[in-house]
Amino acid sequence: MRTKLILLFLTALCIGCATETKTKLLEMSVDNPFKVSLNQLIAYANVTANHVEEYVNVSIENANEGIKIIKTLDQLNFENTFEDYDHINNALRKAYSNAFMLYWVSNDSLTRAKGLEGSQKINSLFTDYRSDKALFEKLQTFANSDEGKALEGVKKSLVSELIEGFKQSGVNLNPEDLETYKSLSKEINTLTSQYSINMNSANETLVLNEQETDGLPENFKDKYRLESGNYEIPVINATAGPVMSNAKNEKVRKDFAVKKANIGADKNLVILDSLISKRYQLGTLMGYQSYAGYNLKPKMAKTPENVWNFINGLVAESKAKALKDIEELKAFRNKNQNTPGDDSPLNPWDISYYSNQLLKTEYQVDYEKMRDYLPMDACLEGMFDMYQELLGLEFKKIQNPSVWDESVELYEVYENNKLRGRFYLDLYPRPNKESWFYGVGLTYGSKTKNGYELPSAMLLGNFTKPTDKLPSLLSFRELSTLFHEFGHIVNYMSYEGDYSILSRPKSDFSEAMSQIFENWIDDYSILSSFAKHYETGEVFPKALFDSKEKAKNVNSGMGAQRSLRLCIYDMNLYDKYNPENPIDTDKLWKDIDTQMGLMSNYIEGTHPQANWIHINTHPVYMYGYLWSRVYAQDMFTVFEKNGLRDTETGIKYRKLILGNGSQRDIVKAVEEFLGRPSDNKAYIKSLGLE
Repeated sequence: MRTKLILLFLTALCIGCATETKTKLLEMSVDNPFKVSLNQLIAYANVTANHVEEYVNVSIENANEGIKIIKTLDQLNFENTFEDYDHINNALRKAYSNAFMLYWVSNDSLTRAKGLEGSQKINSLFTDYRSDKALFEKLQTFANSDEGKALEGVKKSLVSELIEGFKQSGVNLNPEDLETYKSLSKEINTLTSQYSINMNSANETLVLNEQETDGLPENFKDKYRLESGNYEIPVINATAGPVMSNAKNEKVRKDFAVKKANIGADKNLVILDSLISKRYQLGTLMGYQSYAGYNLKPKMAKTPENVWNFINGLVAESKAKALKDIEELKAFRNKNQNTPGDDSPLNPWDISYYSNQLLKTEYQVDYEKMRDYLPMDACLEGMFDMYQELLGLEFKKIQNPSVWDESVELYEVYENNKLRGRFYLDLYPRPNKESWFYGVGLTYGSKTKNGYELPSAMLLGNFTKPTDKLPSLLSFRELSTLFHEFGHIVNYMSYEGDYSILSRPKSDFSEAMSQIFENWIDDYSILSSFAKHYETGEVFPKALFDSKEKAKNVNSGMGAQRSLRLCIYDMNLYDKYNPENPIDTDKLWKDIDTQMGLMSNYIEGTHPQANWIHINTHPVYMYGYLWSRVYAQDMFTVFEKNGLRDTETGIKYRKLILGNGSQRDIVKAVEEFLGRPSDNKAYIKSLGLE
């Protein structure tokens, strides 16, 4: 996932900065690590809460000065309006990104607090700028001038992006409604932050005795063994797969599922109810029937109707396969339990376990065995080799970087010996760190008066952590996640446009650019080039790989329906809300299960919506994963035809798609890459539904 939270707050609109100013800008203290020249590294290890606070405050003051200058201009041109606007936006967006990043990853509680406080202040400032009628008037006046109308290419794209963005942010509202818009935006921002804090600060564990760990991999158990002989397993994303897929004791699986689904529920259910209501109020204030209608306007999908048609079409296409998958899994359960003829429904906490057992016994696919061939260091090296060869790039590790945690690594990206960008890897969980997976932008490619500013980004992960006895051994799913999230990183690295505002793609296309890279690990020649046993060096067995490929579409229908269930839930929250009859967010799970007509996925007494980051910070986004995957699988057909290591195709993809952002219409860019209009045939084929 992209990340994505930072971009969400800045989604369509931004600000810029006057390059010619007679006013001396404020400067930070000489010892502030954020006081760096263009493209100089920030000494994150030295950052304190006070540094974050000063960085944010100075950035805000300088941005305000730049906006004031634009608002007092008499002679307007592209450079002193839209281009300067982009410069201010870039500087303020960097401050936001760094403050929010440290809120997510810093080990210091005061720094995290100042990071959150600073990011909220900047976010409120963005709301103020985007609704500033005097500022908008200057931009609109130039856009409507002969010079503005004559613009072409990326300059025209920048003007269009900003003008539409301002309109989408309430600038044309009357004064009273505009104040309401600002108030709602601020309240929503505060609520989303508190929801995330409640979710990430949870410290839920499951304590098991030796008998209760039956079925769990020994390497996994070793990590969590207590001196008493019991095991204390943290209830986090990294442990969910091993427990839910392997624990023979049904009660253990259920207990883990219940604990995980209830993280944050004591506080976040009320917050979510308030978020849904306030987002509805914001959407209707802006003239739409729902928040989804408002949110979708700048996206590829455009309208809720288009999204519902997309979702319903995939529900219909995948339902027959899903029903077949369920019957196959029930038959296997009955065989496993020696209960022939049992037609009782599957329990949701049993799905992963019986699916895993089915794969191991009927298809000879053992995902736990695969871990031994997927040590993190080797996977990183193999992944880097693939990306470098394919995209014509080179990654160089920086030794002893100044970072926020000693486990973090830093790399520089080169193209033909020219520095193109930098990225950080923060791969493992630790207390109070954001618990999901993201590619996070920190600086954004753009031209400045002092030269070109290089992009930088961070891959935030929560992969299986190494121990003194074992390296980090990835599951195949974690390997897919690694390849996916690194796709977001090369997306950042590939942009080389003039304007940072245009570095962002449409949000419901952004996942396609990284989803496509998940396909590479389904090629044995690529996987076997790095997947080797962590102890013996044995190459990933071809027989195991072939079995995995043959079983690729086992439960694909159920998987598609599970994803669609989340899409439907998300869209119900934000497109079907009725203030006179507010949504019962628990009952909604049951209603959707009934509507889909497959099985009950809801566990009574649980509240998974209380720790679901997407409906908190990425509303009306879940459909975008499937929307994007349709494009991803279609674009992958070009690599299938030309070769998965074909550099010429890879560079074409990097230039046309990864490096595009929103500089040109993405549908046209995709059609140019494909050599034809896009369709969903490859996606349907990938599910085994053709």
